[in-house]
Amino acid sequence: MGVTKSDLFTEAQNEIAQLAKAFAHPARVAIIQYMLRSNACINGDLVQELGLAQATISQHLRELKDLGIIQGTIEGTRVNYCINPIRWGEIKTLFNQFFDQLESCGEGDCC
Repeated sequence: MGVTKSDLFTEAQNEIAQLAKAFAHPARVAIIQYMLRSNACINGDLVQELGLAQATISQHLRELKDLGIIQGTIEGTRVNYCINPIRWGEIKTLFNQFFDQLESCGEGDCC
């Protein structure tokens, strides 16, 4: 398969694809769900919660942070991460707009 030419697609299409890749890994979904339940977390908590290696957790956290899905603060030797509520709202709106493009169709009228 060839290299994706992202410049052929709109900014919104590229953003949806990047975000979908973030949600496509079950470890990142589990991390997000844990943060949503606890409203904050410490990196070490995730190691115990998910049973993954610290390095693996850190890699997933970095990817989520790079997309702005999570944010972190440093307190001594700990980094506390939580969901970025502003970005979460933007993502929700983006995906809702994407999914809402399908017009309602009656039974059997779609294809």
